[in-house]
Amino acid sequence: MRLKLPFVLLTLVAVLLPPLSRGAGAPLPRKGKVPPDLSEILSRMDDAGRRLRSLTANLEYTKVTVLVNDKSTEEGRLFFRKGNKGKGQEIRVEMQQPESKVVLFKNNKAEIYLPKINQIQEYNLQQKTGLVEEFLLLGFGAESGDLTKSYNVKYLKEEDLGGDTTAVLELVPRKQSVAAQLTKIQMWVSEDSWMPAQQQFFEPGGDYMIARYTAIKVNLKFPASTFEIPPSAGAKIVKMN
Repeated sequence: MRLKLPFVLLTLVAVLLPPLSRGAGAPLPRKGKVPPDLSEILSRMDDAGRRLRSLTANLEYTKVTVLVNDKSTEEGRLFFRKGNKGKGQEIRVEMQQPESKVVLFKNNKAEIYLPKINQIQEYNLQQKTGLVEEFLLLGFGAESGDLTKSYNVKYLKEEDLGGDTTAVLELVPRKQSVAAQLTKIQMWVSEDSWMPAQQQFFEPGGDYMIARYTAIKVNLKFPASTFEIPPSAGAKIVKMN
């Protein structure tokens, strides 16, 4: 049975790939030089990912439903933290527009808090550990060798994105379980920070989502409460699976 988590899983994938600011480490710019090849891009992404411990950023998700030509945009803020020794990740997404909600991912569980109706929706991902791990390969801490085992990775081109020179990569899942959720992912990797500046996620049927990040701050210390959902009294908990 397919686990239907359209928003949660797409959010999970997107936030595992936020970009780094220039202050995150010691990027090696290549402006004015020949475009990098795929092996160099992956190597530099590995180096940049190892430097990252935590991140917060403003975010904007644009979801396009092709069949009915519908476009919807959500805006909010992201909080990301690596676990001990880079193992495990904690993610909090606070959506503010058009409606307030909080999405929390940690310990193989996804939660969505809807303040308007004071409800927490819980998704247990324990039975989908393999699928979640495939998505986590797209994020920080994963070695490029593991990434290329699970995805066919191709370098498409160099492209200017908001004044930033980027290398555009295409990732196609090798496993059917992942392809059932996402047919491919495109990443615009900054050649300044060597982290994604934009991601586009394609679903079966042609629908897609674009994720953009701004006002990025890295390697901050977050209080433990950042990765908890403190609902108001009387919140109803609904187990979705």
